[in-house]
Amino acid sequence: MGSTQTTRPTVAERAAAGKDLRQSTSVSAHQGWGPASGRPDPVTLIEAQNRTRDPDLVPVRHGRMLASPFTFYRGTAKVMAADLRDMPRAGLTVQLCGDAHLSNFGVFASPERALMFDLNDFDETLPGPFEYDVLRLAASFTIAARNNGFSTEETRTVTGAAVRSYREAMQDFAHMDTMDIWYAHLAEQDVAETIRRAAESGKGKADKKAAKHVKRTAKETARKARSRDSLHALSKLAEEVDGSYRILSRPPIIVPLRELEVSWGLTAEEMETAIRDQLRSYRASLQEDRRQLLERFEVVDVARKAVGVGSVGTRSFIVLLQGRDAGDPLFLQVKEATRSVLEDHLPKSKYRQPGARVVQGQRIIQAASDIFLGWTRGVQDNRYLYWRQLRDMKGSIAVEAMKPYGMELYARICGWTLARAHARSGDPVAISAYLGKSDKFDNSVAGFCERYADQNEQDYSAFAAAVRSGRLRAVEGV
Repeated sequence: MGSTQTTRPTVAERAAAGKDLRQSTSVSAHQGWGPASGRPDPVTLIEAQNRTRDPDLVPVRHGRMLASPFTFYRGTAKVMAADLRDMPRAGLTVQLCGDAHLSNFGVFASPERALMFDLNDFDETLPGPFEYDVLRLAASFTIAARNNGFSTEETRTVTGAAVRSYREAMQDFAHMDTMDIWYAHLAEQDVAETIRRAAESGKGKADKKAAKHVKRTAKETARKARSRDSLHALSKLAEEVDGSYRILSRPPIIVPLRELEVSWGLTAEEMETAIRDQLRSYRASLQEDRRQLLERFEVVDVARKAVGVGSVGTRSFIVLLQGRDAGDPLFLQVKEATRSVLEDHLPKSKYRQPGARVVQGQRIIQAASDIFLGWTRGVQDNRYLYWRQLRDMKGSIAVEAMKPYGMELYARICGWTLARAHARSGDPVAISAYLGKSDKFDNSVAGFCERYADQNEQDYSAFAAAVRSGRLRAVEGV
């Protein structure tokens, strides 16, 4: 029997290839960024996304984006994707998160019920240049730091911490065995150890005091995350009527399907049939053991529930299921999956179904994924969905409350986490060799972030002006 085995490049060859890329694309190439001539109008790009969204929620999306330049940035992944199109790139491909801003990281439960820190939003995931995620993440720290009133020096320190952590972590991953990279993750105790080391290395009383504050915040975040499960969601999102639970109505954010019949033109019977068909199709996307587990639950109620900032207006639902009795609930979240904003400028996804793109990308990037992660096609044409648990010990940091020391520490954790995600799907040896051991790449990205934060503020002003003029309608505080 003949051999079809191909020869793979050695570690030395991979490192040499990465280093050679610095000749064609300098690691300092991002320093002098400026908007391209003919740059698309950001408000027009936002309006284009609104065309396929629920009209009654579009003003809510605008209102959330209007809160600050940082929340505006969270909602404009499409705008930044257009800006990244012409950015220098080394040619090293990874599975991108696609929207790796700092609020898309957080804690959640692994299948073994241990708290982990990782990326937690993958709506825009797609294979692409590793620089895209690094720039998106680093710019989010610059914009958030400015939003919190940090000084120029503090802002640059925070931004640099994220990029340096990414680069140094990639160096470590470049020397690790393949399976060790795959199993690498940040557990709750790892985050606590990082905070402890930071406290011990503090230069003075102020640093040690700040580290103690970060430690308390981390513990409180973990405590709250542990309480956030389906039983907790039942107490917050449902009411008992005649011995059975149903989802509360809190329009426009939460609207039960029983109230959507008229606006969607479906009768109650048609709704029930659609839900049964959806659940059957979704179960088929799960592996066998999880499929059997889900079959022990029955659907009790469904509601539309708006979430996030950039996602508001896309179809998003919560599904209340019941196990052995009313005290055994399971909440699933169902989110619409559209084409990634990166597909406007990068090769199209190999998955024809956007829900499959999101789920498979998440499974590649995350150290551990939700056991109920799956996908299905929507009831209406050109609508695609992916499913996951609504609250599975999920928790996040309040960015607006962060102080410089805490945000710097958080930046280091996020930088490591992004590097680990990229090392799983890309070539850590080549990426590390390209980045090098100096701070040239760090400084280049920091320079880009300062300029991009300026541009983001201009875009935010244009957006706010569009709201004031009546071009866009916004509902704030919802």
